[in-house]
Amino acid sequence: MGNLRFQVVEEAFKKKPLEVVSPKERPSEFFAKYVFTRDKMYKYLKKDVYEKLINVIDNGAPLDRSIADAVAKGMKQWADENGVTHYTHWFQPLTEGTAEKHDAFVEHDGKGGMIEEFSGKLLMQQEPDASSFPSGGIRATFEARGYSAWDPTSPVFIIDDTLCIPTIFISFTGESLDYKAPLKRSLHAIDEAAAAVARFFDPQVKKVITNLGWEQEYFLVDEGLYSARPDLMLTGRTLMGHDSAKNQQMDDHYFGTIPDRVQAFMKDLEIQALELAIPVKTRHNEVAPNQFELAPIYEEANLAVDHNMLLMSLMKKVARKHGFRVLLHEKPFDGVNGSGKHCNWSLSTDTSTLLHAPGKTPEQNLRFAVFIVETLMGVYKHNGLLKASIMSATNAHRLGANEAPPAIISSFLGKQVSEMLDSIEGTNGGYEGKGKDKQLKKLDIPEIPELLIDNTDRNRTSPFAFTGNRFEFRAVGSEANCASAMIALNAAVAEALVDFKKRVDERIEEYSKRPEYAEGTGHTAQYHAILDTLREDIRTCKPIHFDGNGYSDEWVEEATRRGLDVEKSCPVIFDRYLDEESIRMFESLGIMNRKELEARNEVKWETYTKKIQIEARVLGDLSMNHIIPVATHYQARLAKNVSAMREIFPDDEAMKLSTRNVKIIREIAERIQAIETMVEELVDARRVANRIESEREKAIAYHDTVEPKMDEIRYHIDKLELTVADELWTLPKYRELLFVR
Repeated sequence: MGNLRFQVVEEAFKKKPLEVVSPKERPSEFFAKYVFTRDKMYKYLKKDVYEKLINVIDNGAPLDRSIADAVAKGMKQWADENGVTHYTHWFQPLTEGTAEKHDAFVEHDGKGGMIEEFSGKLLMQQEPDASSFPSGGIRATFEARGYSAWDPTSPVFIIDDTLCIPTIFISFTGESLDYKAPLKRSLHAIDEAAAAVARFFDPQVKKVITNLGWEQEYFLVDEGLYSARPDLMLTGRTLMGHDSAKNQQMDDHYFGTIPDRVQAFMKDLEIQALELAIPVKTRHNEVAPNQFELAPIYEEANLAVDHNMLLMSLMKKVARKHGFRVLLHEKPFDGVNGSGKHCNWSLSTDTSTLLHAPGKTPEQNLRFAVFIVETLMGVYKHNGLLKASIMSATNAHRLGANEAPPAIISSFLGKQVSEMLDSIEGTNGGYEGKGKDKQLKKLDIPEIPELLIDNTDRNRTSPFAFTGNRFEFRAVGSEANCASAMIALNAAVAEALVDFKKRVDERIEEYSKRPEYAEGTGHTAQYHAILDTLREDIRTCKPIHFDGNGYSDEWVEEATRRGLDVEKSCPVIFDRYLDEESIRMFESLGIMNRKELEARNEVKWETYTKKIQIEARVLGDLSMNHIIPVATHYQARLAKNVSAMREIFPDDEAMKLSTRNVKIIREIAERIQAIETMVEELVDARRVANRIESEREKAIAYHDTVEPKMDEIRYHIDKLELTVADELWTLPKYRELLFVR
């Protein structure tokens, strides 16, 4: 039974890196080769059509349907030159993945033949079947109609022979059934709210852009080993497996030399990503064995989300070409670090960066402080919602462990920013100090140049840390659509900024009547109105500010005292979407309505249940059909040895010589009995939970009664793995999965 495992491991060891043929051009020359970029728009579209389309993209002007045919004609001409035969509307349903239906560029010509055609109507919208996508009850099973609508702000691109058109996806009755539609609404909301506040400091500001830079962590596993682990294939993680004697404790994998096979995969992936205009920049080994990271240059948030979703699909495709499987599950292996997707979020205007480190004038510092504090206000007021936005059945395995942000949302600011806010809060005359540039750190080594030291340190235990000119939302899961977190964050900050401006305007009206704030007497009524409102908010949002160790037990107690959300149950955490203040925020900003939020929560609860249900069924199957037969076989072999000893030696001596084997036989018997009993209990718990009609209550039942039994079963299986002879164990072990490249 074990020979097959050894063969798979041996084959994995023998694999050589696949040779990757690099393009002759420099990356800048083949960047966006398969993307309908502005230079291609200019080449293939008439000037007036090009200008109208650019106005839509840059300024949010309404899309003129009259230009659709001209745009479609230009796109098809470019696509034809690249060997394209099909097109698809590429969208992001509530499955955490992407969806596409390919149609050929063909129509009847009315003469018994066919013509190749691509009209503006086909570009603008399509009607994919909506009945089989998660809708949370918005659409009944027999109500199939849904619409996908072109998003011109995200360029179309070519994959193989297909023109891919990024779109939103909505139901026949108008509700969003995807991530892109509410993301775009949230970006519009924060644009309006932030621009209005930014104009207090610079009246020339026209728009505010939300930027996103994601860091994608992932594992690579040899494809043969992956295929020999049904739990990896069906659930994305190992449901059993004892720790390897050596894993990540030596810290020797982190930033280490990239293995040759992996380097070949990364090179191939980067070439294809750059051809699709995904601006990949960084690659390195992560902490856990066989764990790696890829990060791009920052982009506008809507485009960045599209690129991340496209990249995850591309990774899977390229990995198989190189004999790997990509694992995007947040915790594929127990005992080593899981994978996240750190989302670096920032705001910039058409003239400057709003979250840039403190400036050198009081006015610059005041603007910086306003946007820092109002971001904190949004995070503080909706900390439970932000946690819900990144929570899932898979990410729940990672959050709270001592290798990922804790399941409590807090924000690290660093010494300089903290001191600045303390000074503003406690000073009557405002904060007049100058911001500090990066300090020079002189080393006593002549050959080494002076180092520029950042004004803020880093705190890896903070889920929402300020890191210089951006906030890093570190709690997002590696396989998640990061739009979920961005929607909640954008909405929370937009609401805080709208409220801030309202209160400042009220104070300006009041203060303008005071003679001490008249023109020419010093700072204006507006300045004091901003400062007083800011001080008020600094005091209000203090509970979310925490620069200490987020892993400590003391922090859980302290967070509870501060009134932060410390709930750990994934299904219960989803409730935060349906808090009245959450619904009020989303509806007031025009992002989602109550019906959409309720439907999305139904999808979240149902998805959670199904994931745990699949894991439980797989674990039960492996326990009864893999683990117990192997353990029983080894037990029988030991029993045969004990019987043989009694035939050879006198009873007393035979018993003494067989003590170890008898002990192992007994242990195996006890663990087999425990596993059989617990598998029966697991099945019974599922049956009880499945009879619950409420999706929320069913998900809670799976969390409370099903999932804990899986951990108990795993404990006994992992002990058996250490006990049973290695040559009999059928499933690849951690030492093979994590170290074969």
